[in-house]
Amino acid sequence: MAYHLPQAVDFETHNAAVAQLWQDYGKRCQARVPVSINGSIRNLLSNPELNRTGYTFKDFFVKAEAQVACQLEYQHYVRHHVVCDREMGLPKNGWNLSLDFQNSHDQAWFGCPFLFFGDTDVPDTVEVLKDDPEALYKWGEPDAFWGRGDFMKHAMDMYQGIKAKCDGGLEFHGRPVLPPTRFPCGGTDGLFTVALKLRGTVETMTDMYENPKYFHDLMDYITRTSIARIKAHREWAWDHDPNYKGDRKHRGGFSHADDSIAMLSPDQFKEFVLPYMQRLFDEFHDGSGSHFHLCGDATHHFPFLAKQFNVKSFDTGFPVNHGKLRQVLGPDIQINGGPTIMLLQAGKPDAIRAETKRICQSGVMEGRRFLLIAANNLAPCTPVENILALYEAGKEFGKY
Repeated sequence: MAYHLPQAVDFETHNAAVAQLWQDYGKRCQARVPVSINGSIRNLLSNPELNRTGYTFKDFFVKAEAQVACQLEYQHYVRHHVVCDREMGLPKNGWNLSLDFQNSHDQAWFGCPFLFFGDTDVPDTVEVLKDDPEALYKWGEPDAFWGRGDFMKHAMDMYQGIKAKCDGGLEFHGRPVLPPTRFPCGGTDGLFTVALKLRGTVETMTDMYENPKYFHDLMDYITRTSIARIKAHREWAWDHDPNYKGDRKHRGGFSHADDSIAMLSPDQFKEFVLPYMQRLFDEFHDGSGSHFHLCGDATHHFPFLAKQFNVKSFDTGFPVNHGKLRQVLGPDIQINGGPTIMLLQAGKPDAIRAETKRICQSGVMEGRRFLLIAANNLAPCTPVENILALYEAGKEFGKY
């Protein structure tokens, strides 16, 4: 098991081929399925064999210097050892940093404090309405930018610390390091998912039937304040990014996630969540193509979502029947899917190759709108030989 490639990639040749592949994909004339490997900073911080920074996950959440060091170390690793259909090698225009609080920023903005575990474990947040649900009625309307609690003050301190380092001429492997241009609060991981993080999963699901007024009060509060927050954070980014040249309109194409709806039946979703999701889309979506990221098996919602929100692509998790999903959605909606992250992390290359072959031959490739991914977030300690097995199998069995 290795985490570094035994020999260097010919980056120039690889990058030229990848650029052509994506150009052809846009024209729907690609010769094969693209292969995409996405992961997060946990692939560095949760793997002691890769993490040479000396920082822990708690450091990463509270220290600007840890965010800088860890993000640069991880970006360099991905660009040199994770082979897939993306640009590899040193970046031409510099390294781009972000403010990364994993999947905690949504509920942290609402005042949920961070909950730290072991050095290599992803932090979570405390469910502030779990034991005191009536606190909701005492909160009032938070400032659209700053939110409740001290999360945004901490995030601003982190931003200013990172920006100061970058503005001081920071370089990494001879390339400039560029500061964040926005906070992670300009979007949402999903209104229903946020409700579960504020109130608790069991408590929220129970409220839906035993205390529906409270459930709807909570969802209404989350929806209206999230809309205000997203607008405020977008406007801050427009004002503070010197290179931003786009329009300043809130409505356009829209990407959304709400992993927790996988637990709901279609009827439950339409009764309890859809009205709030629709409000969100009405504020930000202009009716053009949208994208949904949904982990787990949320495919029972896909046909309705596709029609309701003009979805042009879905991220899938697992378990997913790729061939059946293609039959249901038709040939024109992009499906991002692949072997489970558990197989990719702990399986043998031959098993990964066989599973990739099975998926590609399931019918999901019909229409040339399939992306082969590690479904759907690379697990820490995934060996490079397994990633290569996925990539090579995708090239072999993903041919049109």
